[in-house]
Amino acid sequence: MAHDKQAWLDNFADDAVVEDPVGPSHFDPEGRGHRGKEAIAAFYDTAIAPSELRFEFDRTYQCGNEEANVGRIVIHSAGYEVTAEGVFTYRVNGDGKLIALRAFWELDRAAASARKL
Repeated sequence: MAHDKQAWLDNFADDAVVEDPVGPSHFDPEGRGHRGKEAIAAFYDTAIAPSELRFEFDRTYQCGNEEANVGRIVIHSAGYEVTAEGVFTYRVNGDGKLIALRAFWELDRAAASARKL
């Protein structure tokens, strides 16, 4: 939320993957995820930098080196507010670096929630 790209990237292992959302989307047409820091940095520039994000998680489940959050991410971008409801998971390695960030939300449902600000 601080829009500090380098600080955000520093949380990831070099071989991490970001799938947000999981599967094909306008961010990732082939649905393979953004793998490695260079691809994750490009995802940041496309999806995070131009937006203001608010995380509203209703429930969090922590198991071992993984966490799953149930709730929503509210996105303000290009004069619109969009809500992505879903499950958002994070997995870290032994050094505490993220190796997987996966967001399970439906693109069509999020798009249908769009409202002009």
